[in-house]
Amino acid sequence: MPPFGPLRLRGSKRRLRRALLRRRRATAAGLAMTAAALAATGAGGAVGAAGAGGDVRAEAAAGAVAAGPPAGRRRAQRPAGMVSAPVRIADAATVRLLRRGDRVDVIAGVGGETEARVVASCARVDEIPAAQESVPGGGALIVLSVPRDTAAALAGASASTRLAVTVC
Repeated sequence: MPPFGPLRLRGSKRRLRRALLRRRRATAAGLAMTAAALAATGAGGAVGAAGAGGDVRAEAAAGAVAAGPPAGRRRAQRPAGMVSAPVRIADAATVRLLRRGDRVDVIAGVGGETEARVVASCARVDEIPAAQESVPGGGALIVLSVPRDTAAALAGASASTRLAVTVC
């Protein structure tokens, strides 16, 4: 075999760069699709609710709309452990200021008028039903999304005292 000089490939650097760039683009596209799928399902890293204050990601997941609207209306999906709690607020004019998605603190009067305690902190307003007819106790109804134990505390407080809300 006769001696010959070193073999030199032309454009190999450019082909290698293009191949790597294509692989990076494919990986980036796959990651973007995965992130979009996680965002759509509400599994953006939140593992349940972190209490009434909640994790920001869990609250974003709570805003996801259910696929099949029950009874002609769409309802928001709640994170695991959250329940809907209907609460009658003593001042109906205050309830008219609220909108769906607002965060409220629910306050119950204790004993005299000077004492009060917070029953639910930063609860999300799920729904504000239309006023049906005058109720003997007055006030207005709202539906809050709260953890199960907070819902029990709200039910107990509403049975014994008048409730008020403040916007968080």
